[in-house]
Amino acid sequence: MTEQIYVRWFEDLSNDDVSSVGGKNASLGEMIGNLREGGVRVPGGFATTADAYRAYVEHNQLGDTIRELTEALAREEKSLKQVGKEIREAFRKGEFPDDIEEAIRDAYEELAARNEKKDLPVAVRSSATAEDLPEASFAGQQETFLNIRGGDDLIDACRKCYASLFTDRALNYREHRGFEHLKLALSVGVQKMVGSDKACAGVMFSLDTDTGFPDVVVINATWGLGETVVQGTVDPDEYRVFKPGLANKNLVPILAKKCGSKKEKMIYASRGAAPTRTVNTKKAEREILVLGDDDILTLARWAVTIEKHYGKPMDMEWAKDSESGELYCVQARPETVHSQKQSGAFKSYRLEETGEVLARGVAIGESIATGRVRVLDSPKEMDRFEDGDVLVTERTDPDWGPVMKRAAAIVTDHGGRTSHAAIVSRELGVPAIVGTGAGTKNLKDGQEVTVSCAEGSEGRIYQGILAYEERDIDIEDLPEAPVELMINLASPEAAFRWWRLPVHGVGLARMEFIINNAIKIHPLALARFDQVEDKKARKRIDELTAGYQDKTEYFIEHLSRGIAMIAASQYPDPVIVRMSDFKTNEYAKLIGGEQFEPREENPMLGFRGASRYYSDRYKDGFALECRAVKKAREEIGLDNIVVMLPFVRNPREADRVIEAMAEHGLRRGEDGLQLYMMCEVPSNVFLAEQFAERFDGFSIGSNDLTQLVLGVDRDSEELSELFDERDEAVKIAIVQVIEKAHQSGCKVGICGQAPSDYPDFAQFLVDSGIDSISLNPDSVLDILEIWRED
Repeated sequence: MTEQIYVRWFEDLSNDDVSSVGGKNASLGEMIGNLREGGVRVPGGFATTADAYRAYVEHNQLGDTIRELTEALAREEKSLKQVGKEIREAFRKGEFPDDIEEAIRDAYEELAARNEKKDLPVAVRSSATAEDLPEASFAGQQETFLNIRGGDDLIDACRKCYASLFTDRALNYREHRGFEHLKLALSVGVQKMVGSDKACAGVMFSLDTDTGFPDVVVINATWGLGETVVQGTVDPDEYRVFKPGLANKNLVPILAKKCGSKKEKMIYASRGAAPTRTVNTKKAEREILVLGDDDILTLARWAVTIEKHYGKPMDMEWAKDSESGELYCVQARPETVHSQKQSGAFKSYRLEETGEVLARGVAIGESIATGRVRVLDSPKEMDRFEDGDVLVTERTDPDWGPVMKRAAAIVTDHGGRTSHAAIVSRELGVPAIVGTGAGTKNLKDGQEVTVSCAEGSEGRIYQGILAYEERDIDIEDLPEAPVELMINLASPEAAFRWWRLPVHGVGLARMEFIINNAIKIHPLALARFDQVEDKKARKRIDELTAGYQDKTEYFIEHLSRGIAMIAASQYPDPVIVRMSDFKTNEYAKLIGGEQFEPREENPMLGFRGASRYYSDRYKDGFALECRAVKKAREEIGLDNIVVMLPFVRNPREADRVIEAMAEHGLRRGEDGLQLYMMCEVPSNVFLAEQFAERFDGFSIGSNDLTQLVLGVDRDSEELSELFDERDEAVKIAIVQVIEKAHQSGCKVGICGQAPSDYPDFAQFLVDSGIDSISLNPDSVLDILEIWRED
């Protein structure tokens, strides 16, 4: 008969020992044995085995109790709550066989001796023998006990771990998944505590947890023990790191830093009380980031090392010791959500029934959503809004962002395809119907509706919840495009959503959206803060820039990271970043902006685009834009960024802007930097050969080009029937610029709205020899399907 082994040291374990010590403990042994040379630090410890658990069950005659109670649950004779409580009580009343208890106590004493601390604090974690397998993740269903000291408390904690194999959530999970309760066992991991109670801890993933984007590490961090992050009881800091940039030690490839509220933290408790307690954090702790750049990059490199070793995306826990200042990885398990999704899956939608149409407008996106109407006058009413409601309002601006992210659909009275609501909803993947005229009057607060954008260019809001079909499309089965496809993006937060699309970069990344949403402050109000006269604006600027000695660094950091996020989503394909293209009335709405902007009768044709960049009136702001782009390219490492200038009226103006850019370290051709210009003014067409000498490529802005060729205000409701990018005059201009650019060896793409709205226009562009078409992300699949039909 084989001798029973009840305790095994982590350093003697590997992934081959899952059946004996569970996935969690086997993984710790795997990392200690294989990743130490790679710099990954893992606290030592030991694990009780499945044999120890089974011996405990047999010694206390628990098998019959488990069987009888779970069968009663299956027959619905007893509730889940009753069964779980009775089984756990039976486990907690049990006693360890003498030889097992002695083995555990001896191992604890040896671990304490190894660390030269008699009363060594340890973490005691449950590890089910089927836990952390991608096809059957039991993560979080069993208990963990922190800051356990001494043999008696350790034995009691082990007993509680065994009982936690039968928490209500674990019982329910196994019942639904068909796991037999008596075939599972539980291993207890006993690991030296990392002293993070006076430092910090958290979790990290080797992919983006929202979208499955594989080229980032996502790190969450909070003060104190990491259990508050694992349990989801605290709003932690979040950092995103670009994995391809980690190999270059000269780069700092941190894409995003978000300061969480961190309102509480878990710390060690005094002896005689519960091992841990939760306390409120101090104001200073809530307002600063938990981790510095060095620690962020160290953790990200560990995540890449661990992922590479396991050959799959990983979910990890980490902690920082307050005495030594060293970081440790305390857990690693396979990521179990996005790693199982089909990489090529997208969805299409079709209504299966119809109903009374309550409102109509311009359809944004091609999906369908249902929910309860919530009519809001202002974002200040967001406390009335619940996740999954349909947001109905007159119009949106960046202040509506937090509400829009929670909405099932968005409906506005005003706005068109280029409105804030339209652009943001596209990137969030949320259906929107804009320009309904009277949506806020026709739709009643609380009524159930179906919002359909799947019936062509007109969107309809139907009364009631209608049935609809949701169909998966396999991207890998789509036809190849006859021209290079790219996408238009503005929101860094939404960029990763589209990484699976079969496209080759971003044809238009709108810098002004990042300034509006992430920065909110007029760049001159930062560069010339001493000149800001508005007291309310000064106070708000001080609040937003808290922690920045130089207020301009606030602008540069937020803009550079936003640009880098978008660039990372398509790396190494080109991402064309357009320098800010606000009009003066839009700039004036930024915090502190009104005093720096002239009042214009027609801002659309006024002080915008290239004319601002070299002007004394704005050049300090343009300097900040250039420094942000330079940082994104050279420090963060996104060298696929291409710079594009909007509204360049003549070659002389181009020369002045190019000279200004060079003064700020952005020189065409240096470090591979390419420079593009928007083709949106008729002079760009007439003088295309001269512009081609100064730029590497053109990107046609069909909205402005149509406006200026036809003399039609693109925002005029009265003239909306005349505004058509497919007008013959506009098409002639497009054909001419393509021909002239190609003769000069210059590339031409299009980033305007037209090819997204009109498939026939997209085909016209292909027939005209355009090099690339940049579409709204939600239009790519439909355009490809149309080309399949052709």
